Amino acid sequence: MKYVLILLLFIAGFSASAQNYKTHKVKSGETLETISKEYLVTPFDILALNPDAKAGLNESMTLIIPNSKVKNNPIEPTTKSVIGYKKHKVKRKETLFSLSQQYGVSIDDIKRENKQLYAKPLQKGDKIRIPRYKTVSSQQTLTNTIKKYMVRPREGKWRIAYKFGITVPELEDLNPKMNEVLQPGDMINVPNIANNDEKAVEDDKYNYYTVLKSEGFMALNRKLGLTQDELEALNPELKASGLKFGMVLKVPANIQVNGPDEINGDMPELEGVNTTDLSLNIKDRSTKRIALLLPFRLQRLDMDSIAEVKDMMKDDRLLSVTLDFHSGALMALDSASKVGISTRLKVFDTKNRISEISSILDRNDFNSYDAIIGPFMANNFDKFAPEIQDTKVPLISPVAIPKKVYSNVYQTVPSDKTLRDKMLNFVKRDSLEQNVVLIADRGHSASVDILKREFPKAKIILSEKDKKSGKDNFFIYPTSLDGVFEDGKTIVFLETKNPALASSVISLLNGHNSGDKEIVLSTLNHNSAFESKDVDNYHLSNLKFQYPSVNRSYDDANPGAFVKAYEDKYGVRPNRYASRGFDIMMDVLFRLANTEGNLYEASSSDVETEYVENKFRYNKQLFGGYINEAVYIVKYDDLRITTVGQ
Repeated sequence: MKYVLILLLFIAGFSASAQNYKTHKVKSGETLETISKEYLVTPFDILALNPDAKAGLNESMTLIIPNSKVKNNPIEPTTKSVIGYKKHKVKRKETLFSLSQQYGVSIDDIKRENKQLYAKPLQKGDKIRIPRYKTVSSQQTLTNTIKKYMVRPREGKWRIAYKFGITVPELEDLNPKMNEVLQPGDMINVPNIANNDEKAVEDDKYNYYTVLKSEGFMALNRKLGLTQDELEALNPELKASGLKFGMVLKVPANIQVNGPDEINGDMPELEGVNTTDLSLNIKDRSTKRIALLLPFRLQRLDMDSIAEVKDMMKDDRLLSVTLDFHSGALMALDSASKVGISTRLKVFDTKNRISEISSILDRNDFNSYDAIIGPFMANNFDKFAPEIQDTKVPLISPVAIPKKVYSNVYQTVPSDKTLRDKMLNFVKRDSLEQNVVLIADRGHSASVDILKREFPKAKIILSEKDKKSGKDNFFIYPTSLDGVFEDGKTIVFLETKNPALASSVISLLNGHNSGDKEIVLSTLNHNSAFESKDVDNYHLSNLKFQYPSVNRSYDDANPGAFVKAYEDKYGVRPNRYASRGFDIMMDVLFRLANTEGNLYEASSSDVETEYVENKFRYNKQLFGGYINEAVYIVKYDDLRITTVGQ
């Protein structure tokens, strides 16, 4: 083995020499991004030659760095030297960040000249010195893999990516600070290829399609009706590179795709991909065996006493939610039967006990089921899932996020990260950095850090601390908002789980939302603080409050067949748990019926389904199961909650 390693190193060294590559020894603190910027290459270039770097960098690692075929225009690297200092006495509410913005220096620059700040935080009354720098530029010509490109009219991300033969994610990696919306005249980085190698976008002859995550040639064949050979004939680069996420493909003009939205830079997508009506393609009408595990806890009920049962249903939140979900699931069975899908349902009462989960597993063989929905509660699901993974039967988590998503598990609730990222992307398409304000309590520093990275020019207001104890008092002074809002539109992120802070801030914002000032309230994490009795819904509606959500609200004016049927049967409108029971059961049955009983085959990322209040688009994890990535962006509008993005 030792000699095999030596031989591999020799071959790598020979290849590097023969192709005129450079080498770089990784230093402490360096990342793939910092190294790629130093050599003006992309992280993808480095990873292609150093696959081991995918697992992380360490100081003992030597990387092979590619050179470019074409030289770039001269660039002017800059250096700076200290030419003096300015003395500053720290005032109340001043931070290292605010001082760095005020004096145009970095936080590290300030700390470097005030060593005590490495050990203790900045405090009112501290006397520090702020360095003043002289900047020196020197012109150099470097061999590199990128060059500057001026965006032309009608060009968005996908057009430029196609033109230079890269994927949209690769273009975004080349330009970490690129505007979400490209404007004519923007200067961006592109691969340094010769002008005659650039590809033209021929709108009059072809349509263009962007490859989705985990999409292979078979999926494209089903979607586009084109074989691998036909795609490679239109896109010769496929033979060398294969399919990649974000790659833009030329397709025949008669294949209808949604036109690219050049205003917001969205990638072109196939018409109908966003929502797939599975009821139009039923292949398997055999009876589906479904197991449903719910925490009824029937052992506590005296079925001979109707009054006692009614009282318990009124007071027991878990029982009420369970019955609502179950009623929605039963309605789904009835709806599916009307299109020829029959179901054999077996319901298990988990009693919300780990011991009962073990007992159910001991008494039953789940190998014969087509799908298992539940257990309902997270701790019960986490006990059940590892015991059932060897059966390969699809296991659906209906309302909880499991600790581990095994290869047969379907997590129907999108992750917090997915919700957060969808919200950030939505706001970034619709706002300017200088028009963002962040308000948060002290426990949401992680959210503040994320928002600061996305909106570096945003103004930050944190809740006040108790001077003696240092604990969060969960309020801000009204004067904190004086002079914060300029004319025009301002996006305000409010990050808190504290009802008192939420209600007071929302009231203050509503007072500033007048005249030429438009304030739009947003949050990355919608929770009960925004629904407390002290929060005025009129204020939320006035502020056009928007947030990411797992589900939407059905339209009361046009409720749809399920809502009407549910109301006829039970005498009330379905709540979100009843709707979720219906949506999950319908989705499982229709996916099974579309692929001759194989749920996995119907769960590629190009299939997105939507029912009453929920939608599902699953992404298969590399070392795990399926996670739903379909999210709504909703907002308050005239005291109604409407869908504005997804």
